[in-house]
Order: sequence, then structure tokens, then C-alpha cells
Amino acid sequence: MTILNISAYKFVGLDDLESLRARIVERCEALALKGTVLLAPEGINLFLAAPRDAVEAFLAWLREDPRFADIAPKESLSDEVPFARMRVRLKKEIITMRAPAIRPAEGRAPHVLPTDLRRWLDQGHDDAGRPVVLLDTRNDYEVAAGTFENTVAYGLSSFTGFPAAVAADRERFEGKTVVSFCTGGIRCEKAAIHMREIGIDNVFQLEGGILKYFEEVGGAHWRGDCFVFDGRGALDPSLAPSDVA
Repeated sequence: MTILNISAYKFVGLDDLESLRARIVERCEALALKGTVLLAPEGINLFLAAPRDAVEAFLAWLREDPRFADIAPKESLSDEVPFARMRVRLKKEIITMRAPAIRPAEGRAPHVLPTDLRRWLDQGHDDAGRPVVLLDTRNDYEVAAGTFENTVAYGLSSFTGFPAAVAADRERFEGKTVVSFCTGGIRCEKAAIHMREIGIDNVFQLEGGILKYFEEVGGAHWRGDCFVFDGRGALDPSLAPSDVA
């Protein structure tokens, strides 16, 4: 497999969206990249595919901007580019929740590393002895492709329904450690910040999401595949396109 697929995001204040979009379009076209880049006042979210040299050249260029110097993509490989074209879009939010949870200047949500989450799941509790509740923040059709064992999922058709769903379910989380998760980290980070804002304690996001968990841990405590928003359809825990795709 010769095509490198990356997904990455960063919550960071952006006030030059039009000019940044123009520069990214120019660079992506020069490198023949395909995929989607979303830009909003709260940050950047990107999904790109091309031969490795082209992707790495784009990342090197992007990291020249101090705002993106530490952006950390998740990687997977494929035989073909799973996108038909290149799009760079301006949006109000890079992941739409319609709740003012994200303030980039105030920092990231607390996180748990994939290796630590596996250890918590293996031992049945976190390092403080609290039970762990896994909370899938994805939409219903994504959850249907696969999720962690014993996961709480709200059957959402849109992430905008998350605030109301979690507010109605607060009692479930009392005295427990909550780990929100999603495909690549962006949705579960926003969810974790929101949950802390409404007074739910001991909330963490899974660092790097499901894709980073697959990369570092494999399929432990996971059932099924991981839905992805490109032509591959879904990835198995080895990060290969699944037979279901």
C-alpha cells in the first residue's frame, strides 16, 4: 500500500481564515493532495491522502506556522487515494456541536493515552480505583460499524444532540471516570470539555481517538471496525480497509 492517509486537528484560535484557506489550497494543489481541510475560528481539522512524500511535504510546510507546529496526525495506508477531490472549507466550527465549549486559549481537554486506557480496561478500573465508563461520542451509523465493549452510546444522528443527551444522563457518571472517544480525537475532546463545563468530574478524552488506539494497542476490548469518512468505509484494528467497507 503506497498511499498515506492522515487525519489531524488542532483547536487554536484562527483569525486569518480567508488568507489561510488560499495558502492551503495553493499548497495542496501543488502537491496533488486529495481530501478535506476544515478551517474555523476554533481551529483546523484535516483529512488528506497522497504518496508519503507529498503528505510529509505538506505537513512540513504547515508546521512552519507556529500555530500548527505540534500538530500530530494519525496515519493509515491504502492502495488507492480514498478521496475524489481536494476541498478546503471555512466553517463556524471544525466539529459542529453548537455549544460554546471550546476556547482554544484555555487549553486542551485532559486526556488518557491509549496504552493507559487498555491497562484500565484490563484491570477493571482507573489508577485511583474508580470504575471506567466509555462514552462513544460518534453518530449511530458510526457506532454500528464497531465500538468498545460495554460502551455508552446515545444513538445520535448528529453531534449537536450530544449536550442534551449527556445532560439527561449525568447520574450514570457519578463516582466514575469517564473516557470519551471518537474516530480521531476531535469530537471526544469537545465532548470532554463540555462535560467538565457542566460539572461532570473525572472526564478524559482518548488521546488520538480510535485510530491512535488501533495504532498503539490494536483491537483489545474493541468489537468490529472503525467507520471512516472516506472511500474505504471502515478500518479494522490493523488500520487496513475492512471487508465491510
